[in-house]
Amino acid sequence: MVIYLPGEQRQTEPEAPPSFDELTPREIVAELDKYIVGQAPAKRAVAIALRNRVRRQKLPPELAEEVLPKNILMIGPTGVGKTEIARRLARLAGCPFVKVEASKYTEVGYVGRDVESMIRDLVETAIDMVREEKLDEVAERAEQAAEERLLDLLLPPSPPSPDAGGHALAENARREADRTRDKLRAQLREGKLDQRMVEVEVRERSMPAFEIVSNQGIEEMDINVKDMLSGFFGQQKKKRKMTVSEAFDYLIQEEENKLIDMDHVTRIATERAEQMGIIFIDEIDKIAGRESGHGPDVSREGVQRDILPIVEGTTVNTRYGMVRTDHVLFIAAGAFHITKPSDLIPELQGRLPLRVELSALTEEDFVRILTEPKNALIKQYVALLETEGVKLTFSDDAIAGLARFAVMVNEQTENIGARRLHTILERVLDEISFEAPELKKKNVKIDAPYVSKQLAEIAKNQDLSRYIL
Repeated sequence: MVIYLPGEQRQTEPEAPPSFDELTPREIVAELDKYIVGQAPAKRAVAIALRNRVRRQKLPPELAEEVLPKNILMIGPTGVGKTEIARRLARLAGCPFVKVEASKYTEVGYVGRDVESMIRDLVETAIDMVREEKLDEVAERAEQAAEERLLDLLLPPSPPSPDAGGHALAENARREADRTRDKLRAQLREGKLDQRMVEVEVRERSMPAFEIVSNQGIEEMDINVKDMLSGFFGQQKKKRKMTVSEAFDYLIQEEENKLIDMDHVTRIATERAEQMGIIFIDEIDKIAGRESGHGPDVSREGVQRDILPIVEGTTVNTRYGMVRTDHVLFIAAGAFHITKPSDLIPELQGRLPLRVELSALTEEDFVRILTEPKNALIKQYVALLETEGVKLTFSDDAIAGLARFAVMVNEQTENIGARRLHTILERVLDEISFEAPELKKKNVKIDAPYVSKQLAEIAKNQDLSRYIL
């Protein structure tokens, strides 16, 4: 059960994705095209993998159990869309999704995160997703209950008085109290009481010192230490003064947690993680290669062998019970600049049967990335500066210039793919972003000469551009 105290930021999930049950592979690719430029082979591979999940659900249970996901290995340089394809796929399908870095895991016996923690992270993500769905279902009831509790704080019920005038007097007093309560309710809904102070009983965070304990220490124990200590000591409560608007939000959260059956949420979430979970293992090339016998590489092959049973299908112990990984879809990715896929141990290669190569981005790709996707960078900057009243426009030759500079700097220094566009645009718009609130001329057009003026000198100096761009 999670309750957010006043002033704490409540985390929310993004809007629910459209239903994917009837999406064909072609339609899935079309959805991915809205955010990712190019990389058709990779999109086709993940679209087929997603569609196969829909097909599997329509099979008889005995046969469905035997149909395992075809895990994918993406090979391509950094910044070409590997992670974004997997993330958008999971969001499109409404699946629990976790991105992990292969290089952060260590072989069992070494200090560090063990590979089973990726499954625990997946289950936690599924719990959060299902809980948010249930919150939407109980939101209206929780708001009504919170409103009644808040009215009780604003108008405490009067204690029973000695019978001085008989039943009629008591009835009149009750009606008067009801009228007063209805007036307060109307004022509350109109926001007229938002700044009034009330005293609310809130729950304190139990055992705050344990917040700094690493997840690793908790995960490997069969029982959850935080839950045990919370039950042993009990949750402390204290009175806190806050405004009516803050109190209303807090009471809604309390009522939501009361209305949600967390056991039911856990059952749904663990099943969803098992049947629909997607784990994206990035930088798998960093653990490729055989043992060198010394130094930081000593556990490379060991990490691969630890990952193998997870990808192959095993059962992992989590705080919510045992979770099977047989039907989790694994998408591994790496640049493989120094190593190659064949440097992975043969068993792990066999568990990543689908291989797709993502191509390096061209100047034409950069132009499309700047303008076409729903979340295109130029659209983002135009929207940001519009909040200051600045109407920002880019000419076609300016966009072509941005793409050309990005390609040039990538060739001369490190090739970081589309991520180079972030730093290029920041540099070009540096002056405008800084002066936007004081600009008298609110219509600003970025053209090719302005782009060249901002970037030419830096791009010429390779050593300087290595650090600035």
